[in-house]
Amino acid sequence: QKSCGKGLFHLTCSHLNLAEKEYFGLEFRSQAGNHVWLEPLKPITKQVKNPKEVLFKFMVKFFPVDPGHLREELTRYLFTLQIKKDLALGRLPCSDKSAALLVSLLLQSELGDFHEETDQKHLATHRYLPNQEHLDNKIMHYHRKHRRLPAPKPTPNACCRGASHCRLSVRVSSGKTPAESDAQLLDVARKLEMFGIRPHPASDGEGTQINLAVTPMGVLVLRGNTKINTFNWAKIRKLSFKRKHFLIKLHANIAALRKDTLEFAMASRDACKAFWKTCVEYHAFFRLSEEPKSKPKALLCSKGSSFRYSGRTQRQLLEHGRKGPLRSLPFERKRCASRYDERQCRSSPDLLTDVSKQVEELRLAYGRRGSYCAAAIAHASEPTLDAAIEPECGRAALLPPSRSSSAFPLLWAALERERA
Repeated sequence: QKSCGKGLFHLTCSHLNLAEKEYFGLEFRSQAGNHVWLEPLKPITKQVKNPKEVLFKFMVKFFPVDPGHLREELTRYLFTLQIKKDLALGRLPCSDKSAALLVSLLLQSELGDFHEETDQKHLATHRYLPNQEHLDNKIMHYHRKHRRLPAPKPTPNACCRGASHCRLSVRVSSGKTPAESDAQLLDVARKLEMFGIRPHPASDGEGTQINLAVTPMGVLVLRGNTKINTFNWAKIRKLSFKRKHFLIKLHANIAALRKDTLEFAMASRDACKAFWKTCVEYHAFFRLSEEPKSKPKALLCSKGSSFRYSGRTQRQLLEHGRKGPLRSLPFERKRCASRYDERQCRSSPDLLTDVSKQVEELRLAYGRRGSYCAAAIAHASEPTLDAAIEPECGRAALLPPSRSSSAFPLLWAALERERA
């Protein structure tokens, strides 16, 4: 019953045979109705009030900038599934052209090469976009183009008098493989304005309704889907919260041009605290060279929380990837057309297998109390959590000197599976 969140998280990653696990997390809905991440260093029973009624969703937690730095095919596939879910739920706003292109790449991965009748039937029974009906023709138009033409090979013509006179014969090869489709989809998605952005409703000092979001570069202020201000990590000296007010304290040279402290009001203290944690974790993962060290607990009158980011930073992930050999482990995709080569779709592990079978083992370790439903990569996601917090008088989270990596990996995941 005293097992920490990382036990359940590592069990899930082990079942999926996932190496780049730090990009992901387990999300659940708190008693207050907020979406929060399961804290790795805190006992599960202190985070979940009614374990039997909670569904954990495994999904992308950090949204890097460049998907080209995700090393393993499995990681890229999970990010692709997350994008698929975000598109279906309207969480990734983009132009009709971009939306149709993204869906066409999903079709190429799931169905294989374009076939008009197959595409029409599939789009009629599967929803990839909220407004999909008027985009079906455009989706199929792009899907038709996902074929590769090999370099022309000269074929001697019987009528030709010499080698300089010959007919070029071009043989059309099969289209992109699922892995190639994933890579292109991630490259398209990363260029979208709202890629990886999860808006959190708030209001500024004048009462104007805005949204706050955190990215690898810093904290954003948005009005609708339009960015109206960006506070890079280098500009920020402290992040804190007090009750339901989120506070950004700027460095002196920046504050000379504006107020020293910017204050935003959120719906509740819990919502403010969750967003604050997300910011601290994002800063630690993308800007620090290694995991932050825990601070010794004060014996008396300790204020605030010892909450901090736990796990490898992005820099450590990239360095580990450069040193170690690239794994090439087969796995099973959610859908894979039979016309694909078996080697492109074979399973081991099966991502659709019930992850809760593994979670059940953890539940049994807890005894009779607490049965934890887990979801294997929910086609949905939103970041949240991390760092240092405060009760009523939010202690500021001091941002350590940044040691940022110039390369940021990207994108995110999906796959939902409830416990039987």
